[in-house]
Amino acid sequence: MVFMPYSTDLIAKIKTIAGRRWHQDEQCWSAPHTDGALRHLQALFAGEPVEVEPSLRPVGVPGNQGPSPEPVSGHAAVTTTTLLEHVRQAIRTRHYSYRTEKAYIHWIQRFTLFHNKRHPTEMGEAEIGQFLSRLATDSSVSASTQNQALSALLCMYRKVIGKEIGYVNGVVRAKRPTRLPVVLTRQEVRGHSCSTRRV
Repeated sequence: MVFMPYSTDLIAKIKTIAGRRWHQDEQCWSAPHTDGALRHLQALFAGEPVEVEPSLRPVGVPGNQGPSPEPVSGHAAVTTTTLLEHVRQAIRTRHYSYRTEKAYIHWIQRFTLFHNKRHPTEMGEAEIGQFLSRLATDSSVSASTQNQALSALLCMYRKVIGKEIGYVNGVVRAKRPTRLPVVLTRQEVRGHSCSTRRV
């Protein structure tokens, strides 16, 4: 995501991007994810008060012992693969479905936004626990949804950033739905047994 103040001039620039799309519910624009897309956006908004989401900042390839590159400015060219691009590559290498890829990217973006757009390399178990707990308490997500969010973050940290995440303490777990037993009336039981005998 790229954040910017509302301006009719900026909106006019956004509308020059091929394939752009307005999302009413999220109140944001999206553009196709292609090679050089961030570079194009930075060139388009050079000199404007534009902020790039931390997860789109350049990140070193896992295993690289050198320091991580500094965040890119609004007019700098992108010379390394971004974190989200690495995540997509890791997911596609493992032949996950497109739906899983889309969901994982969504949870990683929500994770960074929840922590005031801090870069994931600056966070760890404590921040993951806070995010998962908030999903259960404020968003009232299901247990399976909470587990999916955790899986997305573990994929990012272990397969992309190269950081092992240990046990996440103090997570408020989402409640699993209680399943009531199916109880049939005597009439329903008799009807079922009769239909069985006619088979």
